[in-house]
Amino acid sequence: MTQRLRLVFAGTPEFAVPCLEACLAAPADVVAAYTQPDRPAGRGRRLAASPVKQRALEADVPVEQPETLRDPAARERLADLAPDLMIVVAYGLILPKKVLAIPRLGCWNVHASLLPRWRGAAPIQRAILAGDTETGVDLMQMEAGLDTGPVLIERRTPIGEDDTGGSLHDRLAALGADALAEGLARVARGETLRPRAQAETGVVYAHKIEKAEARLDWNEPARVLARKVRAFDPWPGTDAEIWGERVRIWSAEPIDARTHQPPGTIVATGRDAIDVATGKGLLRIVEVQRAGGRRISVRDWQNARRERGAAS
Repeated sequence: MTQRLRLVFAGTPEFAVPCLEACLAAPADVVAAYTQPDRPAGRGRRLAASPVKQRALEADVPVEQPETLRDPAARERLADLAPDLMIVVAYGLILPKKVLAIPRLGCWNVHASLLPRWRGAAPIQRAILAGDTETGVDLMQMEAGLDTGPVLIERRTPIGEDDTGGSLHDRLAALGADALAEGLARVARGETLRPRAQAETGVVYAHKIEKAEARLDWNEPARVLARKVRAFDPWPGTDAEIWGERVRIWSAEPIDARTHQPPGTIVATGRDAIDVATGKGLLRIVEVQRAGGRRISVRDWQNARRERGAAS
């Protein structure tokens, strides 16, 4: 016999929206959606609702936006909702122990890595930066530590040579929603999920991405730089100075070739790419973005330079 669960959802960015959709489609009532307060966004710096808030309002789900969950009044409001489960996906606020204890079945978290590797804020980008060949999502029973709880359901996916932070984000968001949907369906049928404790070895933390990391250092190997370009697409993007111009690099590939030129030197130019010397190998750049412009091919960039009389 299926029981209808009372769910509270907590999430903020686009990554969390597929999981909210899974909750809305489950044998459950989503009694509230918690999300971060509206923040200034865009050139006009106007207050903007999070993707989770936008979808919740479309689905007529009441929205809660406390600044913190450490406030007794916020905890009392959550307790009044009497949730069976709280689903947390990239919410952005710490859940104190008193909050974790409120739902009858505790709190679940959907995390975009194969724990205990890449606990923390930026698991998708860090996995690509490290050259990992596989990642995934874990549906985890939350506890007080940072992403330390036991795993309930896991989904795996390879990381391809052409995967970017954006493509991997979208795939993991879908896998997370799939794992969550399975977990909700099984619990609604009366099944008790068996948690698997995380391994004590292999713990790695995915520290928050800083914008300073986006500047390419030509002294690093080409393979490292190419992974950075992929990992930081679409955010924050990677920047470098080429032909005396600061540009954002959106597509590049490593070339295993030796050169005696100093790192940062342009060693070859073609119709569709330019090759730059690095600490090891060459970085072949094929797509860039000039200041105030849009993404363009290196061919279009070179044509624009010729039109204004700049040598390529």
